[in-house]
Amino acid sequence: MSYGYSQSLAATLLDADSEHLGITLGKHCVKLGIPVAEVADSLGVSRATVYNWFWGLNTPLAKHEKPIRDFIRANRKRR
Repeated sequence: MSYGYSQSLAATLLDADSEHLGITLGKHCVKLGIPVAEVADSLGVSRATVYNWFWGLNTPLAKHEKPIRDFIRANRKRR
């Protein structure tokens, strides 16, 4: 996988419930090969926080919801 995404994470995200914003973000980033460091920098959080969202271990705070949705929207056509 590109940018250090493990096959385990990619498989987990493929089967995960997209109802959770962090998992939706993870699916988007893995699919388009967007590095975790770029996501973290863009959202002003740590890489560990982003990984925790991707794995569904934590849910993004309300203050991060709009920036996450904006990030996904801004990077929809990236390849």
